[in-house]
Amino acid sequence: MTTANLLDFDLEGLAAFCERLGEKRFRATQLFRWIHQRGASDFSQMTDLAKSLREKLATTAHVEALPVVAQHESADGTIKWLFDVGDGNAVEAVFIPEDDRGTLCVSSQAGCAVGCRFCSTGHQGFSRNLTTGEIVAQLWFAEHFLRRHLQRDERVISNVVMMGMGEPLQNYTALVPALRTMLDDNAYGLSRRRLTVSTSGVVPMMDRLGEDCPVALAVSLHAPNDALRSDLVPLNRKYPIAELLAACKRYLAHAPRDFITFEYCMLDGVNDQPEHARELIELVRSQGVSCKFNLIPFNPFPASGLVRSPQPRVLAFARILAEAGIVTTVRKTRGDDIDAACGQLAGDVKDRTHAAERMAQRRTVVLHPALGKVSRASSSPAKEQ
Repeated sequence: MTTANLLDFDLEGLAAFCERLGEKRFRATQLFRWIHQRGASDFSQMTDLAKSLREKLATTAHVEALPVVAQHESADGTIKWLFDVGDGNAVEAVFIPEDDRGTLCVSSQAGCAVGCRFCSTGHQGFSRNLTTGEIVAQLWFAEHFLRRHLQRDERVISNVVMMGMGEPLQNYTALVPALRTMLDDNAYGLSRRRLTVSTSGVVPMMDRLGEDCPVALAVSLHAPNDALRSDLVPLNRKYPIAELLAACKRYLAHAPRDFITFEYCMLDGVNDQPEHARELIELVRSQGVSCKFNLIPFNPFPASGLVRSPQPRVLAFARILAEAGIVTTVRKTRGDDIDAACGQLAGDVKDRTHAAERMAQRRTVVLHPALGKVSRASSSPAKEQ
């Protein structure tokens, strides 16, 4: 008999499931806490649930983690897991520890259909969307593994970024219940400011997310004009920059922060010249979008035909933006010794390309607009408070 994986439900969904079993809503809250706060998967251990409910759950439900194919721990404390999602497909999650936060990078799809030139996951092709349970399972496993691994009783993961494999907004139906579970105080209790969805610019779904579940938003921009962006991000042909930035302005009316983070992968001789920086300044000023930029060193892979911009050029690009009053970060790769860039391990499993991609977990260098000074900050867009 097929049983329900309870990781597929947010609290509302779990309450509806319990009602179908003839149980009251407060039982769903108790069950939700056992699963997500305590990491329990054995119903017999849930001692404050009525025995009759535990017996019902034993025949109708289960709590199923994803099988771990591989785990790698970096010298800098970064941990990467490769999870088996069946049919030869694997997805990745990465934990990035910082002094004042722990960030988990989560995947939303096996592969990706967007096909950005600089993204190794896209070069691997698209296999399928993950279910809500498969998205949540990455956090469920990582949080409770880390508590044991680090010998801590309190919550370890304070920030989640949907920046792993896949385009989250092309898996919207599964994404939103997963976000609601992450935000729920009976589960992980994340702040909306500390939960970030990254998108390549699926405009209609950006609008829906703003209405349904507004969290921090990061947009993969990567170019200051339509001609160049359409070459790097094929989705731009459907939703050009003017439409994308208009959607960003609409999103800000609902967002938990007063800015959008623009991600910008620095590609040698492609989008990294001073004139590109000046064009970006004019673009965001003309559209009136409150923003910050994350400049991301490219991790080369053979199929891309692209090369990483030299660091001096990246810093010069950043300084032009900062001097124009735009907060700008330059990310520095984390977990190089374990191939922590998104797509690397999964690419090995799929035997397609030994991937390296923009989603590597990084420390950042922050350039303060007022003085153009440089200071150190943490890894992901979720760090801005």
